[in-house]
Amino acid sequence: MYSGVAPTQGRGPDLRRSSRSVGTQLGLMMAYVYILESLRDGRYYIGSTIDLGKRLRHHIKGFTPSTKKFGKIRLVFRQKYSTLKEARFIERKLKRMKRKDYLRKIIKEGFIKIKPNDPG
Repeated sequence: MYSGVAPTQGRGPDLRRSSRSVGTQLGLMMAYVYILESLRDGRYYIGSTIDLGKRLRHHIKGFTPSTKKFGKIRLVFRQKYSTLKEARFIERKLKRMKRKDYLRKIIKEGFIKIKPNDPG
């Protein structure tokens, strides 16, 4: 187990594997929207990526300025999308909301209800 990420009750990725997922190796580029939580103060970080394992390692090692001061983090949520464009759209919508209560609801329910083509 990597020090820096707490277990997430089976929802987090196995970071011991290669940074390239089977889907990436086969050319099937799935994208993710993910939510990290600081174990120090409960702050959330919302992000999107096509390589979740690699992105998490960047957060853990302190290579991401916006989460560097979070201390220990854990992956509390992830949701797949067909394209990075869709994932980035959802990421931007969530960040613009600035609502911790809505993020808690997403984490609890395990699903983002916003559709990638929702105008508003």
